[in-house]
Amino acid sequence: MKDDVTDKSAPEESSPYYYMENGLMVFTEAFFLKRGFCCGRGCRHCPYGHKKGATTPIHQQPEK
Repeated sequence: MKDDVTDKSAPEESSPYYYMENGLMVFTEAFFLKRGFCCGRGCRHCPYGHKKGATTPIHQQPEK
């Protein structure tokens, strides 16, 4: 299942889902959108506003 964003195989050189920074994997907004929900851990590129369990990106949520 190569297309799965949670695949634990070796990192590819060029991926739309993450990049390497100081030896660490940094997940991109594309990764989180494909995963489909927020984990609530304050990830750098979280499109869900860091709200655990959120499934609608903040740019698509209704304004208050």
